[in-house]
Amino acid sequence: MQNMAFSSSFGNDRAPGAGVTAVLGPTNTGKTHLAIERMLAHSSGLIGLPLRLLAREVYNKIVDRTGEESVALITGEEKIKPKAPRFWVSTVEAMPRDLDVSFLAVDEIQISADLERGHVFTDRILNRRGRDETLLLGAATMRPIIERLLPGASIVTRPRLSQLEFAGDRKITRQPRRTAIVAFSADEVYAIAELIRRQHGGAAVVLGSLSPRTRNAQVAMFQNGDVDYLVATDAVGMGLNLDVDHVAFASDRKYDGYQFRRLTPAEFAQIAGRAGRATRNGTFGTTGRCAPFEPELVNALQNHTFDSVKMLQWRNAKLDFASLGALQVSLALSPGHETLTRAPIAEDQRVLDHVARDAEVRDMAHGKAAVERLWEACQVPDYRKLSPAAHAELVTTLYGFLMQKGRIPDAWFAAQVDQANRTDGDIDTLSGRIAQIRTWTFVANRPDWLYDPEHWQGITRELENKLSDALHERLTERFVDRRTSVLMRRLRENSVLNTEIGKTGEVIVEGHVIGRLDGFTFAPDAAEAGSDAKALQAAAQQVLAREIDARAEKLGAAPDEQFVLTSDGTIRWTGDAVAKLVAAEDALHPRLRIISDERLTGASREAVQTRLDLWLKTHIEKLLGPLFELSKAEDLQGIARGIAFQLVEALGVLERSKISAEMKDLDQPSRATLRKYGVRFGAYHIYFPQLLKPAARSLASLLWAEKQNNVDMGALSNVQHLASSGRTSFPVDKALPRDAYRVLGYRQCGERAVRVDILERLADLIRPALAWRETSPGEKPSGAFDGRGFVVTQAMTSLTGSAGEDFASILRALGYRMDRRPP
Repeated sequence: MQNMAFSSSFGNDRAPGAGVTAVLGPTNTGKTHLAIERMLAHSSGLIGLPLRLLAREVYNKIVDRTGEESVALITGEEKIKPKAPRFWVSTVEAMPRDLDVSFLAVDEIQISADLERGHVFTDRILNRRGRDETLLLGAATMRPIIERLLPGASIVTRPRLSQLEFAGDRKITRQPRRTAIVAFSADEVYAIAELIRRQHGGAAVVLGSLSPRTRNAQVAMFQNGDVDYLVATDAVGMGLNLDVDHVAFASDRKYDGYQFRRLTPAEFAQIAGRAGRATRNGTFGTTGRCAPFEPELVNALQNHTFDSVKMLQWRNAKLDFASLGALQVSLALSPGHETLTRAPIAEDQRVLDHVARDAEVRDMAHGKAAVERLWEACQVPDYRKLSPAAHAELVTTLYGFLMQKGRIPDAWFAAQVDQANRTDGDIDTLSGRIAQIRTWTFVANRPDWLYDPEHWQGITRELENKLSDALHERLTERFVDRRTSVLMRRLRENSVLNTEIGKTGEVIVEGHVIGRLDGFTFAPDAAEAGSDAKALQAAAQQVLAREIDARAEKLGAAPDEQFVLTSDGTIRWTGDAVAKLVAAEDALHPRLRIISDERLTGASREAVQTRLDLWLKTHIEKLLGPLFELSKAEDLQGIARGIAFQLVEALGVLERSKISAEMKDLDQPSRATLRKYGVRFGAYHIYFPQLLKPAARSLASLLWAEKQNNVDMGALSNVQHLASSGRTSFPVDKALPRDAYRVLGYRQCGERAVRVDILERLADLIRPALAWRETSPGEKPSGAFDGRGFVVTQAMTSLTGSAGEDFASILRALGYRMDRRPP
């Protein structure tokens, strides 16, 4: 293709398409590249591009090959014009009218069907030509209409260099690396970029309203791999060269300047076609809230088959400046070809209609030069997106200066520029200031509107650059976790990453916390759940394994005081959970399950298990020692041995009623032997007073609960806390069985649990009061009444820490009946 000769003859009888070649095809067919190559083969040339961003990109490419002195860049807001340029790069709207060049090209000509900008592209298709060669570049859907509008034009169709495949729907957080996610509003773009930042470290952001400098800085982060995701509006569809493998549509609707509507298949194709580069295949799909693509649309996008463009937008370009009315009439003319339709009233025309109602403007707009100057003022774009009336006020002010003073006063212009000269504020504030400065940059680039336009061009360009850099910084601060993005890139480069374990167990890779090592278990950070989490953990694997082996060795030699058994059965070593109690047949000999991940293995695991088993055995024997001594007693025989066995099974507290028959037959010598081992025979319980200490009872209740395997551990922990606080009684929790209170050293008596030794002391107060008779010698005991009952005393209620109905419920549970008598 690049060796093809393009030629045409000039003459008065030439066909409209003579000397024109339309190069048509889908995205990624190298059309723009071809235009650049063809232009450089000529002595001079001009190329019109659809975006200021793309114009800047093409300008840079040509400068790299021919030098700055050979190339001019002309956009509405920027003019770089050396003394004698050979080549001109421009936005389509800003293409110079009076240039005589050997080669001319217009890119993305299918935009001529666009309601807002289409009439400009149509004008360039119909009226702009190079002396020797004219290239029109665009989608294949333009072929029939070009053949009808420009008979005699040569049409070349270029196939896409790579395949485009549909990849279906996928969550935003599950998109593959090198994905561009496309949405159609700044709010949507920002929300998606925030989500990507949390999951994958960051995203570059591209909006059509960004200045070239900001956009280039954002794209550079994506291109060089600092981030793997690009979130953008349809600005990515206009020929921007990006290293994208997959395009995901997060929305399928856009506002086209007149209404919200679904994209056409050709518009979908323009954006989806950014996936893949040169001969590398690309994929496209849906994500977020985008509705699934129907099979017909998928087929059209994969095979590049779309309905042809039926109609182009047209507006009369040969304007009549004889008077204000004549200008308005000429703008309202209809086209003379069936493939052209009059474009909707554009922004500049709406502004003209507004200012034409102003009496002062009408007074000034007399004569061709004055009307033409007014139309020039109406061309100032409304970058700030004000209402037509508000924008018209600015145009009126500018026109007044130009007509009354000949130029815009420097002092007034300086004040306007100065309002935007601040780099503080958030993304929206900075974007607003850039829109403001773009307006003044545009004004500064009018050749005769200011006394020293070059001076002001330099100032506005410098200010736009300063604001653009600040906006890039804000976008990066908000949407990129720089540390994470650098980390991801180093991972992909297979660099050896610096990994360490912090003092409190945090696992740090290249200064980035990826999780915690709690004992022998690595817990990844919940925020590190993205696609690179496994790679990060793999990077830390070696250090984790070394640290776990070192910890195992340290635990193996740790003193007893470093271990704690918590109320839920967890063994903690210097605060970290390292093992859990597991029920066994014998409550006094539970087993241990080590808490660890797969990194604790072999000899290290055995050393941990051995040390923890030894500590647990020592801990239980230390707190519940009398039970072990009793179970090993060799001087107990018969009934005494049986009672001892039951007392050990009951973990040191046994209800007397359970063994009432054995107690009747237990002789005094056997009782004395049991007492020798610390056993006390109370009225209600057989127990070890020594084992009623809070630590011993908490351990006993935990061992009992592990064996039961169905105990509410939260409720048990609560009553353990009450028991450990030294209370002699407390309200009963119905969630726990009666036995739970017994192993805690308490007895459930009605609505209260009372400590077993307190019950014995209560019995010691009640017994003499009941035994008293009128004939009994000595002083009448406290509470004695008539030899058949007793009166409740303060000493009794104080003992249990209860009174009234609570105390009455305790007595009833012990078998007493309340009999109310008058005092």
